[in-house]
Amino acid sequence: MNERSILRKTKYQNERAGYKKQESQDTGIRSTVVIRFIEDNQEKFYRMAFGYMKNEQDALDAVHDAVVKILQNRSQVKSPEYFETWAYRILINECLMALRRQKKVVYLQEDDSLEDSTDRTGKQEEYVDLYHSMDRLPAKLKTVVLLRFFEDMPFDKIAEVTGDNINTVKSRLYKALKLLKLDLEVYDEV
Repeated sequence: MNERSILRKTKYQNERAGYKKQESQDTGIRSTVVIRFIEDNQEKFYRMAFGYMKNEQDALDAVHDAVVKILQNRSQVKSPEYFETWAYRILINECLMALRRQKKVVYLQEDDSLEDSTDRTGKQEEYVDLYHSMDRLPAKLKTVVLLRFFEDMPFDKIAEVTGDNINTVKSRLYKALKLLKLDLEVYDEV
């Protein structure tokens, strides 16, 4: 993943759309702060998107679309302390929308990229069952698991990102872990 490719693509698209910086007139967060935040967190965004999309190009597209929306709508954030959770919410929504669009597409070729990568190292082979089990989780449960274990977010931050009560987040996490455990036990028996 080229570190600057997302920002270059976004900058080009914004210039084509006639998007101009209006920092002095903005009531929201300055674009320089937003760009710095995106640069600092682009790998986290990519990991999060890849967790949903399971495809490098689709993950990059989702991150790109999220970055465009973040830059265009940054003035909607009322308080800077909520910016990070707002940005993650946009990314998650972009991933979910992309997955919905993909459901309408029928693929003729099976994607074995995960299985192919496991041939290289034995450690990755151990996680194949986990990845398959994660794919079967409902979106709300999967979101909580990804944010908690892949992004190391605390429960209160996950509650802000998802817009749910902290107790709802905890119950979703424990339900997801229970489903994963049951699913992985089935794999162990096979």
